[in-house]
Amino acid sequence: MSIEQTLQARSGGQCELCTRQDNLSVYEVPYSPDTTANSCVLVCGTCHDQLSNPDNMDVNHWRCLSDSMWSQEPAIQVVAYRQLSRLSAESWAQDNLDMMYMEDDVRKWAETGQDIEEVKVLDANGVALQKGDDVTVIKDLPVKGSSQVIKQGTVIRGINLTDDPTHVQGKVNGQTLFVIAEFCRRK
Repeated sequence: MSIEQTLQARSGGQCELCTRQDNLSVYEVPYSPDTTANSCVLVCGTCHDQLSNPDNMDVNHWRCLSDSMWSQEPAIQVVAYRQLSRLSAESWAQDNLDMMYMEDDVRKWAETGQDIEEVKVLDANGVALQKGDDVTVIKDLPVKGSSQVIKQGTVIRGINLTDDPTHVQGKVNGQTLFVIAEFCRRK
């Protein structure tokens, strides 16, 4: 039996990620430990195009992973994990990623070759900020939900980076606040 026939039988003739039944083809999962059907997924044209060209990603299409991530097939788990990782800025994708369970060897396969770009937090001059840096506020900033203002020239010592690359966290006048990084300059 060919790989495609094996996948057709395993999937019941539908995309193993989104369950569409048209334009199905074999997708070989990158960095697979072997070249059998166990390292492939049967996908529709939409899924295949977006897996092959991540720049064309339609975020809402991948909500289907909420169901397919629970598959017992390691190749499907790997593809779901990688796509959810790419979409982790979306709260629903991060929630699914947090719930996802995989055996250790499957997780290692899923993480192999992942191109996770490190997002840099930049100050007003385009300098990359790091945890522990001291920054100076370059303009008066009102604090949301308060009448307080962070004055220009205020030094924030030992900043922390946040999940949002546009913000840094630090203590100002004994209070922990989030500050927009582009209004800071590294000391």
